[in-house]
Amino acid sequence: MNLPLRRRRIATLLALALLPAAAAMADTYPQRPITLVVGYPPGGSTDLVARTLGQTLSTRIGQPVVVENLGGAGGSIGAQKVASAAPDGYTLLLGANNEIAINALVKKSVRYSLKNFTPLGLVASQPLVLTAAPALGVKNASDLIQRAKSQPGRLSYGSSGVGTSLHVAGEMVKQQGGIFLTHIPYRGTGPLTTDLLGGSLDLGVYVLSSALPMIKSGKLVAIGTTEARRSPATPDVPALAETPALRNVDIGVWFMLMGPAGLPEPVVARLKAALAETLQAPDYRKAMEASGSVVPATQPDLARFLADETRKYQQIVQFANIKDE
Repeated sequence: MNLPLRRRRIATLLALALLPAAAAMADTYPQRPITLVVGYPPGGSTDLVARTLGQTLSTRIGQPVVVENLGGAGGSIGAQKVASAAPDGYTLLLGANNEIAINALVKKSVRYSLKNFTPLGLVASQPLVLTAAPALGVKNASDLIQRAKSQPGRLSYGSSGVGTSLHVAGEMVKQQGGIFLTHIPYRGTGPLTTDLLGGSLDLGVYVLSSALPMIKSGKLVAIGTTEARRSPATPDVPALAETPALRNVDIGVWFMLMGPAGLPEPVVARLKAALAETLQAPDYRKAMEASGSVVPATQPDLARFLADETRKYQQIVQFANIKDE
């Protein structure tokens, strides 16, 4: 028997031997609680989505889903834990743009990449929103561009840190509008809000759900949301892309359920089926929509989606020379 033929037969026999184990795994998974890692402290937008998802997902999959907050390094510490976890379906990540697609572009310390994960599905998305302090006197994007061009370098905007999706969105506005704004990084949106409301900062970029209460109360002026179309949660707030100079601004924050690379196919199928049921659950959809998020009606080609998003961020990172050592 020639060697290639023998190897093919051995591979076939091994595959057949594994079929009963795979079938058994599909029937029995999960047999214990699942840990859902969030790379941020409790209370933020990613944590909120994870807890809402976990509660609904647990009823569909038949085991508790326990959220573990592991903050630090812009979400990278939590993502690294999942990338290094055993591929058995019991340690998953509820990840966002930062740790999945942006951090590897701006942080030398990141030791994982997309190849270290198994994407399972988009969970929700929402736009960011560019806001202004009322005292600035800027009411819309056209006002902002005019002011920035007449006073180059005088206006500042804050984000939740270097290399975050909020920072990247601010740089996209600068690039598309041909304006200069001084970026002020903060350790989270709490101190950013303090300075913005106190008058020592002109503009701030937020995840929409975080800014919504302040916009509704009049404490902040919503200049515009950052996705191509208006958000259903704020139909009266224009998208920045409605302003001709900013027509190519299209960036938001998305949340994706992921496992480590090498998850067995039966586990992947079980998780995807449970996730699909979760995304259609009225209680889940209602909670997400109340926070300003949109629940996907269908799943995109996840590999292509991640590749396209990464290319978009890379272009902005190179334009703004964003580096976070």
